[in-house]
Parts: sequence; structure tokens; C-alpha cells
Amino acid sequence: MKKNFNRKQFMTLCGWISLGGFSFLAALKRNNSSTIFTQEDKSLKSVINSSPSYPPPPSGTKLLSQNLEVITVNLKGEETRRKVASSKSFRITSSGKPFLEMMAIPGGEFMMGSPSEEMGNDLKEKPRHRVSVPPFYMGKYPVTQAQWYAVMGNNPSFHRDRGDSFPVTVVSWYEALEFCAKLSTLTKLNFNLPTEAQWEYACRGGTTTPFYLGETLTFELANYNSYSTYADELPQPARARTTKVDNFPPNAFGLYDLHGNVSEWCLDVYHEDYQGVPTDGSAWGRGSNVQHNNYRVLRGGSYSDPPWDCRSAFRVGGGTGVQTAFIGFRVVCNV
Repeated sequence: MKKNFNRKQFMTLCGWISLGGFSFLAALKRNNSSTIFTQEDKSLKSVINSSPSYPPPPSGTKLLSQNLEVITVNLKGEETRRKVASSKSFRITSSGKPFLEMMAIPGGEFMMGSPSEEMGNDLKEKPRHRVSVPPFYMGKYPVTQAQWYAVMGNNPSFHRDRGDSFPVTVVSWYEALEFCAKLSTLTKLNFNLPTEAQWEYACRGGTTTPFYLGETLTFELANYNSYSTYADELPQPARARTTKVDNFPPNAFGLYDLHGNVSEWCLDVYHEDYQGVPTDGSAWGRGSNVQHNNYRVLRGGSYSDPPWDCRSAFRVGGGTGVQTAFIGFRVVCNV
């Protein structure tokens, strides 16, 4: 497989770019596979899926239960299984309308990183290691243009014509943190960017395959550079721009758009591998194998990336001031 690293090189080599935007928000009212599995993987999967330990609902909110269909595909991208999963969430409303939905992510353990037999695996995803993640809440979708505008009072996105339900882009790591801080002040809740461990744990949703959808991606399952193929699926035309955040199937936690569309900022400093990484789900600060202290982790890949760069385990670093049409973010709420 031929890989094109031009966009990633651009992201990681970009320098500082000034922060933008002051804004305000109207008052918010709170409302109510065929991959090789190790025995360890199988036991961890059962830990995640049995007797889930959900985070408590924030004060003044209630947990909403919902059922969703989760699909699994084989190496050809053919659906091999469809099951019903149950998810929980709380909602924040504005002017009586849903503004932000936060999915309850149960606590559990998982193996972070990629196994050596996974296609596209890289040394920066190693060593594979066990991580214990406490319960938390994560945004159902990447932050949208409408949500960004409501909090920040502007819309920096490259594809602004795409509409309110499309992800906000051209947002630096610092601007994403600014959004979290303003949202926290407005809602009296604790919003932040996800840690890298939280992101991968939530993305996998109890799976150990390269994608939460199974063995590969297809044009019908995600927004990525589908001219490139990961396994035995057929190449298809690429969209070459963002899509609505609810356009593709969710994972077992009720999260959407984790593979492709926009790369997502994480809280952690970017390290070249996992030597010395925390194993408690917390953010990783500076260390001996830091590539650059001003680089932060990006996860999930974007609409311009080939499928191997959209895997659950894939990670790359981006300068904290980088602002591109490929980068967005989603928020977490720790209670």
C-alpha cells in the first residue's frame, strides 16, 4: 500500500498560529471479526460489555436510555452481523432545543495500541498495553459548526456552506480548549478535550478490530479517502470534503464519526511511542520521548486520509497552533 504523508507532515511542521475569536452563548438550560484475538483481548472485551459502570448523571440532569443498531463487516466490507446495543446519555438544551448530547462511557479496561498482525500498524502505536479507564461522558458527535458558533460567536470552518450539522474545522488545539472552558463556564460542568486513552477506549466500544465497524471501512460506512483500500473491499470515489456528523453507523457506545471526517484533538502531548505512558486513562504530559512539547495528539483520521490512518489505534501529532480543514474535535465531560 502506498501512503501519502503530505498532509500529516504539513500538520506537524506548521508553526504557531494566533488564536481567534471572542464570543458568547445564550443561556443554556440543562435537561433532563476475523482479526486474531488473544485470550487477553477476549477477557477484556467481556469486562467492558458486562455489568457496565456508568458515570453518575450531572446534577440537574437525567440519563436517557436508547437502543441503536451496531454493525460489523468483514475484510470485503460486507456486513456479517447486526446487533442492538443500549446506550445512555444526558442532553444540554438551549432555547428548549437539544444543543449537545453527551454519551455515557462505562469504565473498563482495554488494550491500547495495535497488535503486530494489524495491517497498517506502526511503532508509534507500541508497545500495546493495558489501560484502565474510569467512567466519563463523551460528545455523541464532533463539535458542529452550529455548536461552535453558539459558544464562540464565529465560524472558522473551511466548508461553511455545508451547514450547521457539519463539524467545525480550522480550529487549533488552543481554540478547542477555549471552547471547552467557555462551555464549562456556561453550563457549570467540567468540559475538556478527551485524553488519548479516553478517545481510543471510547472509539473501540469494546472491539479489538482495526475499526469499531470490524475489519475495514467502505464508502457507505465512513468519510475518508475511499480511493484507497484497507483490506479486500473495492475502491470507491472519495467525497473530498466533510459530511454531516450523524451520517454513518455508530459504535456500541452510541458515538458517531470516529473514523474519518475530521481528525480530532486530544489533550495529551504527542510522544513518539508508548514507552512510559500512563495506564489510568489520564493525559500524558512531557516525557523523554516527546517529539516536540508543542505537539498534541490527533486521532481518527479525516476525509482526506486513507483508511489505515483512520484505525482505532492510529495516532499522529499536530502543532498546537495548526488550523486546517481536516481538523476538528469533540468534548468530554468528567463528573
